[in-house]
Amino acid sequence: MLGRRSLLAYAGGTAAAALSHRAFAGSADHLDVAYINARVWTGAGPDVRTDAIGLKGNRIAAIGADAVRARTGKRTRVINLQGAFVTPGFIDPHVHFVKASTMLSQPSLRDAADPKEFIARVAAAAKALPKGQWLEGGNWDQDRWGGEMPNKAWIDPVTPDTPVAVIRYDLHMLLLNSLALKLAGIDRNTPDVPGGVIERDATGEPTGIIKDAAKDLVLRAIGDPTPEQIDAATRQGIQLALSKGVTQVHPTELETISFDSTRRLHEKGETGIRFRHYLPLKDWETQLALIKREGRGDDWVQWGACKVVFDGSLGSRTARFYEPYADDPSTRGIIVTDPEDLRRWIQGADKAGLQVTAHAIGDEANDIVLDTMAEVAKANGPRDRRFRVEHVQHMKQHALPRFKEQGIIASVQPYHAIDDGRWAVRRIGEERLLTSFAFGSLVRSGAHVCMGSDWPVAPIDPLTGLDAAVNRETLDGKNPQGWHPEQRITLAQAMHSYTQEGAYAGFNEKKLGLIAPGFIADLVVWDSDFFAIDSHSLTKAKVLRTIVDGVQRFG
Repeated sequence: MLGRRSLLAYAGGTAAAALSHRAFAGSADHLDVAYINARVWTGAGPDVRTDAIGLKGNRIAAIGADAVRARTGKRTRVINLQGAFVTPGFIDPHVHFVKASTMLSQPSLRDAADPKEFIARVAAAAKALPKGQWLEGGNWDQDRWGGEMPNKAWIDPVTPDTPVAVIRYDLHMLLLNSLALKLAGIDRNTPDVPGGVIERDATGEPTGIIKDAAKDLVLRAIGDPTPEQIDAATRQGIQLALSKGVTQVHPTELETISFDSTRRLHEKGETGIRFRHYLPLKDWETQLALIKREGRGDDWVQWGACKVVFDGSLGSRTARFYEPYADDPSTRGIIVTDPEDLRRWIQGADKAGLQVTAHAIGDEANDIVLDTMAEVAKANGPRDRRFRVEHVQHMKQHALPRFKEQGIIASVQPYHAIDDGRWAVRRIGEERLLTSFAFGSLVRSGAHVCMGSDWPVAPIDPLTGLDAAVNRETLDGKNPQGWHPEQRITLAQAMHSYTQEGAYAGFNEKKLGLIAPGFIADLVVWDSDFFAIDSHSLTKAKVLRTIVDGVQRFG
């Protein structure tokens, strides 16, 4: 409303007309929602804070108590946060969303402490299933009981009528029982699979361990769940993500299940969080045709990016290194994608204007991917392409500055460092660990570093990632001062990687990842100020509210 001084500025009919116009404009300019009495980390700098946020529609329209108060009208919904801490919504740029969401309702073997408990859990889960239904899930971790690999002989006696395909937590290795091997058509005569491993015993019989590309033999036998089952799982995953303060994810699956599901849910207005999909690189031409028909999506569901897996994982001894594994000199890992296919696919997709990311874990794998991306960038010419490398776990010293020099985004998962750090020295020795999980070196080099979870390999909770990046204390409690502490980063740097860098990694940095006027209102309200508590207490903080697109969707 106009005050007395404003009225005195007008005379006669002119004043009445002006008063009517201003009253309308002033009402239209009022905020829809005002969050006041808050402790806000805006993300604009390590120490940039404010105390109030005003929303107009789905956008941030004002920040700071004075600016918010000036635009608060009678219809503005004022929410007193009573000193709660507010951050931009967290962005997780590497998840396997449908796989992880489906596993929420499947049995977990992750914390099975020994083979006896492992077998007992498999037996109980099989007993609860109808005869003949596949037992999936798992997330098992053989390093919890010293590293002995499970095999079909462990579980055959307790699963005579249940086909079992339980996955290691890194998603690179399956354990099958004899029935599952039979249904998948895998026996001693099955040829090796390019980019995969069928583990065999001394007599040539499959042990039940199936790695990387060989998993496709099993997945074909299992078949896909129905769209209704997939969508139900996706809804569960969305609610979990919201409860953890995650407002956008980048699914990086090598199939389109997650993409199809989120498109279906989006049509029903059920998305809840934002998705930027990275679809299989080998099918880049199919995606290009989709873009020509439908564009690249909207702020809820986006596409226009591709992913390829180049090597395996450290835990499965399939990550590709220059030198053999310390605990198995017979191998130095595998190459999942032929290097010529890698070069050809990346060049084609990049020339077509698609973003490309590649999974690379071993030091040789990272070098080959970086070399290929350099070659493609030179051949296709300058553009804002934002190549990414997923994981970037183990590198030679010479590779560290290349991310900054080549303008390549390092997409890393801090939790892997404190998880793999329990046993990584057995795999590759101390020397190679000096440049492993080198978050500090990458951040200090000036490279773009986005951080995520790789859910379900690690929890989707970003607080576990912040804790891992800042403290680097391994999960076994044996590194209280930090595992390779020189690679720790500050809390502000880690939060930057989880917000603005996540937005940048998906070409969304002009509208997401920051609390500033004009940005989309994706916000998280927490019960603790991360900067005011001990870093070891970060994982104890709780989400009070998660706001996506200006609407409170959790809390």
